[in-house]
Amino acid sequence: MKASVDKIRNFTVAGHTSSGKTTLCDLMLFKAKAVERLGSVDHKTSISDYTPDEQEKLSSIYATALNCPWNNGHHFFFLDTPGYGEFVGETIAAIHASDSVLIVVDGVTGQEVGTSRAWKLAKERNLPRMIFINRLDRELADFGRVLGQIQESYGKTLCVPLTYPVGRENSFTKVVNVLSDKDVPAEVAAEVAEAKEKIMDAVAETDEVLTMKYLEGQPLTDEEIAKGLAKAVAKGTLVPVFAGSSAKDIGVAELMNGIATLFPDPLAAGEKLMKDGKKLALRQDGPGVAFVFKSIVDPFIGQLTFYRVYSGKFIAESEMQNLSTKEKERYAAISVENGKIQTQITEALPGFIVAVPKLKTTKISNTLSTDVHFDMLFEPIPFPNPVMSYAITAVKSGEEEKITAGLTKIADSDPTIKLDRNDETHELLLRGMGDQHIHQVVKKLKNTNKVDVNLASPKIPYRETVTATGEGHHRHKKQSGGHGQFAEVYLRVSANPAGFEYVNDVFGGSIPKNFIPAIEKGVKEAMLKGPLAGCHVENIKVSVYDGKYHDVDSSEMAFKIAARAAFRQGVQSARPILLEPIQKVKIMVPEKYMGDITGDLNHRRGRIHGVTVEEGMEVVNAEVPLAEMARYASELRSLTQGCGSFEMEFSRYEQVPSIVAKQIIDNYTKTIQAEEE
Repeated sequence: MKASVDKIRNFTVAGHTSSGKTTLCDLMLFKAKAVERLGSVDHKTSISDYTPDEQEKLSSIYATALNCPWNNGHHFFFLDTPGYGEFVGETIAAIHASDSVLIVVDGVTGQEVGTSRAWKLAKERNLPRMIFINRLDRELADFGRVLGQIQESYGKTLCVPLTYPVGRENSFTKVVNVLSDKDVPAEVAAEVAEAKEKIMDAVAETDEVLTMKYLEGQPLTDEEIAKGLAKAVAKGTLVPVFAGSSAKDIGVAELMNGIATLFPDPLAAGEKLMKDGKKLALRQDGPGVAFVFKSIVDPFIGQLTFYRVYSGKFIAESEMQNLSTKEKERYAAISVENGKIQTQITEALPGFIVAVPKLKTTKISNTLSTDVHFDMLFEPIPFPNPVMSYAITAVKSGEEEKITAGLTKIADSDPTIKLDRNDETHELLLRGMGDQHIHQVVKKLKNTNKVDVNLASPKIPYRETVTATGEGHHRHKKQSGGHGQFAEVYLRVSANPAGFEYVNDVFGGSIPKNFIPAIEKGVKEAMLKGPLAGCHVENIKVSVYDGKYHDVDSSEMAFKIAARAAFRQGVQSARPILLEPIQKVKIMVPEKYMGDITGDLNHRRGRIHGVTVEEGMEVVNAEVPLAEMARYASELRSLTQGCGSFEMEFSRYEQVPSIVAKQIIDNYTKTIQAEEE
């Protein structure tokens, strides 16, 4: 592959689901003659959506690496990403490895949560952006309305059309270039003139000389305009908006030309901010430095690791250092990808997105270099926390290890999947970004590891504590042949917000000092299963103040047994309460769904702390009990027709309302009784 670094463009294609991203990517490959036939999502021939899961769903699930040449020696390396919120980890990783972001917006439905998500992710990384308003050939498509939404959310002087559609819906036939086309139809002349003025303002502001020239009424040359445009896009002071239809191939060539001329090359930034504030100088020569952002298990060649080259070059059939693991990796082939089509290359330059098979220790977020002494690391990808959990068990007994091994391997390729065992409920929890995400993982587990699993709602890790001071006393006495067992313990329990505290208040030797630690052990054992609902007891102070012992029959075990019983009695007499985990929840929805969302949160015992606007979306900040959030991902999808998303994290424990607590305790009591029968 012959490519000059200054002609390479590296970008991610992002946006809401069903906005036509994959159709656009397939068309760009076809127009660039990178593939012989135009792929189709609906016909299951898409180059990008090539996996069986995506073909079945007719929608992107994974970020797919693509590349193609374009006019004047340019070469595009780009990533087609899923727009569905549950697969956001793929989009985050792709944007993390890109120089720029192309946001695709549906010309009918307009700005949606996936649009705002893509914008926010790009903005957080200060990446240059372009917007492509797609599907303008469809019924009810309206470029002006959608452009207005975008400008209202992100800035009227920031997001400016560079191409403008001629005709609407079925009569949409072409686009005009706002800057260069002389023959502009009268129906759009006013809008084009306004857009041109805004663009020229943005261009002039990039350079003092241009500003003076523009203010003096002197015309700017085509070269000055081109350089000013590219500089404005790179600085983020201009986001060009393109119009078109990927289904009808209208406006796509103009978009691709815009990508070639306006998005920056891989070395344009000059340096890359690394971990601990260090800065990597971006150069074509010098040691190769790359970042791993994706990993998949290919059914034919096994593990396939994707990395983005930032500086220097990597040569095939060589070795490199994984600076994150301090391990050396040998590799043979380097390939560039178009979906499942692999093309081997001899060297990878800055901006290249490449894949290498069968690396031994390399994982997502690792830093690679051809120089073993290179001393910088990339910041890891900030993947979001899972928002939905299932308790997972094997259908067939004895396959638990097989499940753990399989899911651990899947999680290596998808860091938004977490697998852990809850120490309180003793359940193995599979956590992900939503129902569809988790079921996709379970399907993959079955296909690759041949194991079936059961999914169930996880138990809520309630806690117990006390609100008063209580006394506990127990005499443990057991006589059988030989030595018996004897221990008597008096203790006092009270609330202690600072955590657990154990105090020895025994005077006069009623309990020898060597048995005091055994009493503490007994108390801690009893705290694992409180008297109300069998939950962990926390935030409690225990004072042992009296007791009795026997010279022969007393033992550590006897005092542990007596302490457990005395503790349970003490808790029962200290007005015990049940605590539940409270989650901090951030919900992002279009304004029209706000009434449904707030009403639903009230129904879930949620407390709304504020509503703000973020990237054109209403953001509700609330606190909600974890017990009420078990199926929220799918229920939010239903409430908002797929337009809402949310994040949540643990906040604190709080007392369960008495009516709810009674139901939990009654259910626990019935379960215990059933087990004893």
